[in-house]
Amino acid sequence: MMSKFLIAALALILLGLAIYSPNIIRLYKLANLYNEKSIAKNFISINKIFETSSPIPASKQPYVFEKKDYDLPESYFFEGEELKLVDGLDHFHTDGLIILHNGKMLFEQYWHGNTKDSKHIAFSVSKSYLSALFGIAVDEGLIDSIDDKVSKYLNDFDGTGYEDVKIKNLLQMSSGIEFNEDYADPGSDINRFARATARGSSFREFAKTLKNGREQGTYNHYVSLDTQVLGMILESVTDMPLREYLYKRIWSKIGTESEAYYIADNTGTDMALGGLNASLRDFAKFGQLYLNEGSWEGEQIVPREWVAQSHTPDAPHLMPNSGELSSNEWGYGYQWWVPGDPITDFTAHGIFNQFIYVDPESNVVIAKTSSNHRFRSEREYSKAAHIAMFRSITKHIENTFN
Repeated sequence: MMSKFLIAALALILLGLAIYSPNIIRLYKLANLYNEKSIAKNFISINKIFETSSPIPASKQPYVFEKKDYDLPESYFFEGEELKLVDGLDHFHTDGLIILHNGKMLFEQYWHGNTKDSKHIAFSVSKSYLSALFGIAVDEGLIDSIDDKVSKYLNDFDGTGYEDVKIKNLLQMSSGIEFNEDYADPGSDINRFARATARGSSFREFAKTLKNGREQGTYNHYVSLDTQVLGMILESVTDMPLREYLYKRIWSKIGTESEAYYIADNTGTDMALGGLNASLRDFAKFGQLYLNEGSWEGEQIVPREWVAQSHTPDAPHLMPNSGELSSNEWGYGYQWWVPGDPITDFTAHGIFNQFIYVDPESNVVIAKTSSNHRFRSEREYSKAAHIAMFRSITKHIENTFN
């Protein structure tokens, strides 16, 4: 017969497996998230890999874009070469592409098992949604000033690296917080954060571990946790989860056709920095909202001034190609990128090449989801190539319809 000691030991092992095996499984899935053979499937199945929020309901009055006939251009110009557009879309492992012009849908196509109903991970495109919500909260008087410090709204951040950081510097990725966002470096802060999330750690506690590295408001350096802190402030002043505020102020108002959801931590906090999962059609609607300067069918949803400020760099370190003042080639506004040369278009961008691109000059919005397994080795190249593709498409549209 089995001894009491062995029975007790077996019971402890089984208890340990029950407690820790979900985290072990999540860590395993995280390690294989970007595997070339499974990446496309993983990006529309995030709810099977991470903890997620309760669903964000679709709008009760879904809006369907009117369609108009249009053929993509055959080529685009990049780095002095004329390249085939279809080859570019294939190389960057495009999962879905929607093109809008004057509020009409010119193009919609899906690849790699994606459909119009797929909920694709947005990664850092999520940050631009957070910015819109923050602008609404400021307009509602829930935030006194974006020059306020973090500690005014989050008392538990006293004594942390974020204590004296101004909200505006969080919005503009100029917090001065030390952070390594290199996805190709296993020891980077962003990869530490991903592993901590997979193990069930809270976003809040991780943010408190970060330290200051330079004077805030002087250098543009991408720190994803800056956005998460903004999300915490928003949840504090609205007294509701981020997903609920998103539904009430934006999602329900712009005719979204599908449910959406966020990755969440073990406290149920939504991952503001990159956890939104939604359909490509609904991503395109958000782009159209910004093309319309925050207005949707006559209702001003995001303040017009906030929209303009969101894609207008207002300091030397935020300008495109600002050299030693920035770790990025693109310019930056309030959680929106400004590629520059010219400075008229802007984009939301997430790793592995997720985009909501807006060109007010040509009235074009392009929403693109991707599962580019090469992204970590060709990050800047892929970003620049996409802007080249998008600008070639907008020019082709202008030549076709004007």
